Amino acid sequence: MLGLLLPLSGQNASLGQGMLDAAQMALFDIPNGRVALLPRDTRGTAEGAAAAAREALDRGARLLVGPLTAPEVEAVKPIAAERGVAVLGFSTAANVAGEGTYLLGLLPSEEVRRVVGFAHQKGAQRFAALAPGTAYGQLVADALKTVAQAEQVNVVQTVLFDPGTVDPSPSVRDLAKYDSRKAALDQQRKQLSNARDPASQEALKRLNESIAAGDAGFDALLLPVAGQQLQTVAPLLQRYGIDAAHVHYLGTGLWDNDPALATEPGLEGAWYAAPDPTGRLDFEKRFATLYGHAPPRLATLAYDATALAAALSRGPEGADFSAEALTNPSGFVGLDGIFRLRADGRVERGLAVIEIHRAGNTVVSPEPQSFSGF
Repeated sequence: MLGLLLPLSGQNASLGQGMLDAAQMALFDIPNGRVALLPRDTRGTAEGAAAAAREALDRGARLLVGPLTAPEVEAVKPIAAERGVAVLGFSTAANVAGEGTYLLGLLPSEEVRRVVGFAHQKGAQRFAALAPGTAYGQLVADALKTVAQAEQVNVVQTVLFDPGTVDPSPSVRDLAKYDSRKAALDQQRKQLSNARDPASQEALKRLNESIAAGDAGFDALLLPVAGQQLQTVAPLLQRYGIDAAHVHYLGTGLWDNDPALATEPGLEGAWYAAPDPTGRLDFEKRFATLYGHAPPRLATLAYDATALAAALSRGPEGADFSAEALTNPSGFVGLDGIFRLRADGRVERGLAVIEIHRAGNTVVSPEPQSFSGF
């Protein structure tokens, strides 16, 4: 019995229903699976998740899939641990992992590791971040520091801006060191304007086409923002001399399936790390055929978690949801690529690097097919 803890009522009810539908598809797709689904409504709250977990466990659930958010996972964790039952949660908050609770969510730290590593391979040595002053923004900024240390590159600047502001110009201006660079440019122009030789006039012509003197001080800029916030920030980067011709823009999973990317010229050629979208195309088509609408993005997580449980139930001695089985170092293959669960409860994923183009995004570094190189 597989306890499936999802928000089937409340503000995330449509997401929860979509994830339930995906889980049911997984059971149908995995042959000889010996698990049955026991869906329970968390109502999207910690209290509801705790009650749902107790009910599922009382009904004989041997593995809990879900819940969705960090407070819900935190509420379920001690209840499941007391019964000796593992949890496959969907939260991206790494601090709730461990002690029999595993996270299948798309962790920002994994996305940062992949895209920064790729940028380093392509020659970037100096990194910066412009992030909202939120828990997510701080998490990404911290992940950048950790990855930079592992990659032996430098984080030269991190600027956190007020997430509620309608005008992040001061933060972008600060990141670009625009005022000092503009003053240096004006000084250079003044010196050259007094010279009459052809070389000086040619240099002055070039400077008159510049926004600020020198470079921004970094080769790659991590931008963990999306939607309207990204559309506001992107033009400001060019305005204050953070030129995409010299600084490569990097994104996180927030950019995955974001329609704003294709409409922003300044993001042409930017990179972000995410599962290869072609891996879920067949699932999305079948889901739409069955249910009459596109699946929510997180539906693949429910599918993969259920498929994993079904696969682990096919042994000659029945289901094996032990820590040893769940943390198989070879990992598993899902709709979102390969993944494996670590002993500390966090997930490692083999992500692709995707390059943004108005005519259609392209995969510039494919997903790895195994964990042999990790």
